[in-house]
Amino acid sequence: MNAIKKFFGIVWMILGVVTYGILLKTALEQISAKPTTDTIVQWSIFVIIFFPITIGFLIFGWLAFKGAYDHLPTSSEEIEG
Repeated sequence: MNAIKKFFGIVWMILGVVTYGILLKTALEQISAKPTTDTIVQWSIFVIIFFPITIGFLIFGWLAFKGAYDHLPTSSEEIEG
């Protein structure tokens, strides 16, 4: 099961980078096709809003890859405080 978690950690990291790349590519295409103020503002907001989400994907994937989720607590007594 831990090998699957590590594999999907890599998948999450790749997914984060690829989806943000596609978003940036689409934003640049849309802005260059119709360079009006509303288009620039709309796509700038999309790019800014989805940047932290992408960072979250990368952090989650990195932690899964490094094994931070290898042992998950089954009861509240196992949680370190």
